[in-house]
Amino acid sequence: MAKHRIYSTSFASVYPLYIAKAEKKGRTKAEVDQIISWLTGYGQKELKTQLEKQTDFETFFAEAPKINPSRALIKGVVCGVRVEDIQEPTMREIRYLDKLIDELARGKAMDKILRKD
Repeated sequence: MAKHRIYSTSFASVYPLYIAKAEKKGRTKAEVDQIISWLTGYGQKELKTQLEKQTDFETFFAEAPKINPSRALIKGVVCGVRVEDIQEPTMREIRYLDKLIDELARGKAMDKILRKD
């Protein structure tokens, strides 16, 4: 079975869309970066490097320094699919990020987005 095209899409090409979605709703780039860092363990310097290298989504998540174990607490629907039901690990990571960005854009508090109770 062929891989979904998002796997080979550069993270850098979608990153500005995440920021635009957040900023359109009064949120910030810093909050988007905080979500990415929480989920993947990338610091600002490493994130910048990944963006400059035009790393694809599959590699972006494969090279993530520290995938957050609390991401399993992320539940809900993204693009009509329940994230907790996605079997393919890389697609699930991508959808976790999509879900967190959606929550940010909907005005949810950062403590709730980052699953800090």
